[in-house]
Amino acid sequence: MTVLADGWTLTQRNALRLRHEPGTLLTILLMPTVFVVLFGFVFGSSIHVPGSSNYREYMMPGMFVLGTGTALSSAMVDVAMDQARGVMDRLRSMPTNRVSVPLGQSGSEGLVGVYGLVVLMVYGLIVGWRPHHGVGKTLAAIGLLLLFRYTLAWVGTYLGLVIREASTAANLAPLTLPLTMVSNAFVPTAGMPTWLRMICEWNPLSSLATATRSLFGNPGVAEHHAALPLTHPVLSTVLWIAVLLVVFVPLSARRFARAGL
Repeated sequence: MTVLADGWTLTQRNALRLRHEPGTLLTILLMPTVFVVLFGFVFGSSIHVPGSSNYREYMMPGMFVLGTGTALSSAMVDVAMDQARGVMDRLRSMPTNRVSVPLGQSGSEGLVGVYGLVVLMVYGLIVGWRPHHGVGKTLAAIGLLLLFRYTLAWVGTYLGLVIREASTAANLAPLTLPLTMVSNAFVPTAGMPTWLRMICEWNPLSSLATATRSLFGNPGVAEHHAALPLTHPVLSTVLWIAVLLVVFVPLSARRFARAGL
């Protein structure tokens, strides 16, 4: 229980820090406008999705995935900045469980993710996106997105602990965007070269995008000839979450405990 109590305290600390960084919340509010307009009306005008005349119904689950993926870069930069400021050294000197610090960082990313997802869903409703499979599956899709964001925050936390330098983390943050672009988040994989299509279909973010489309009832659910992660997207996404947590939770805790040695 000490781990959970310490983790919740640090989650609150990271969340309250946003009061002094209103630009972060403003960015989360305004950037989706740019991306929805850019992908939905500029690029989307030339993209055809089989079985649908409304590209934005296909696009919005991909946009949710894009927002989810930002947890990796955000956590990485925040943790690297805390290390550069000496915050991690102070926390390490306190009687705090070694899991609680990365747990707090991941928890705060989850709270930010709720805000960001609500903003995106409102924009989606404005441009014509709708969930079609009822409240239960809609809540399941939302839960899957938030859980995946929480998982990616653990990955980002570990990378921030490894990188240590805030400037280096900030320079690497934009490189996380291609992880979303090399997937089926915004375009179907059917027209891609075989080698690229294979990479996209085995990308965990493709599983997440397909799973949310399936749960929301939006077009773009994979056909039977697609790769295994896309034919069983919900199960595949849950497995990806489990594997990433099993790997990066202990890695983050160990790295935090040893970083000061």
